[in-house]
Amino acid sequence: MTSDIKPQPGIMEIDLYEGGQSTIEGRTDVVKLSSNENPFGPSEAATEAFRRSMHQLHRYPNTHHLPLRTAIGEVWGLDPERVICGVGSDEILTLLCQAYAGPGDEVVHTEHGFAMYRISALAAGATPVSVPESERVTDVDAILAACNRKTRLVFIANPNNPTGTMIGGNELARLADGLPRGAILVLDGAYAEYVEGYDGGADLVDSRDNVVMTRTFSKIYGLGGLRIGYGYAPKPIIDVLNRLRGPFNLSEAQMAAAAAAVRDVAYMEKCRRENARMRNWLAEALAEHGVPSDTSCANFILARFADAEEAEACDEHLKSEGIIVRRVGGYNLPNCLRITVGDEASCRRVAHTVGTFKGRRQ
Repeated sequence: MTSDIKPQPGIMEIDLYEGGQSTIEGRTDVVKLSSNENPFGPSEAATEAFRRSMHQLHRYPNTHHLPLRTAIGEVWGLDPERVICGVGSDEILTLLCQAYAGPGDEVVHTEHGFAMYRISALAAGATPVSVPESERVTDVDAILAACNRKTRLVFIANPNNPTGTMIGGNELARLADGLPRGAILVLDGAYAEYVEGYDGGADLVDSRDNVVMTRTFSKIYGLGGLRIGYGYAPKPIIDVLNRLRGPFNLSEAQMAAAAAAVRDVAYMEKCRRENARMRNWLAEALAEHGVPSDTSCANFILARFADAEEAEACDEHLKSEGIIVRRVGGYNLPNCLRITVGDEASCRRVAHTVGTFKGRRQ
């Protein structure tokens, strides 16, 4: 008997998202560099705020997120009334697709863009459109050429994951201004805090009615385990998204930790400096071993190998030494490995192991 129970169109085209591997069977000395996590964890202020919130676990959280939105606004100079908080920035991306894209609509993303862009588009019944990049860098002209009257959303991460590359403010403005009427540019700023002086696109949001910025607490703030993110957008878009957002999507513990984290600016800047120091060191060390990478603006390096076979062999060798990195064949980069910038000891361990691997193949 054939069942008449069927999911909505597009859902069965979704490949399940796979997070970074975190364990290696038989090893307890694993160095996990597969998920772009802050190796130093959250600030003490965020940890203490989370600890204090445990005394109110029997209470429902507020539905307006005002203390967290206020903290975000004060630190980043944003209007709290135009901030929406979610379960990671992923939830904001999903809400945008749910609100603005559907059957017959198109959602544009770059060929090496974050997997959730395609997943969220398909879940809403829309058609994802992949656009080529130029040497692993977002190509504004290619994006504009792919847009048409069906285009509803354009997603780009800046800096991009998994390439680590980014484009400048003039190019972002040209992209926003060149979109068809009725289309929204979504700037995914998950790694924006790693770029000194970069506002993640906030100025573009303030000066235009078709730009949305998303940010997360999972990366530089070290709160990936709590799943907190936010979006900044024109008020009409925020009003639409709030109609879809679940009223209790964030707990008081999540909001308290995030508010304390965003206010601890000194800790964030310390993490940014240390990341930049070790990112530069690791890129140079790998290059000396014959493994090049593009200049990364994030907290990871996209290491390039001769071909997919060499990349996979290096990954297996790293695992044999207790080091987990990320294969990115699913991002159309089969000859690459994405390596999170860890602490100094982890970076030195990676460089030594890759050097050993390359030495054996010569």
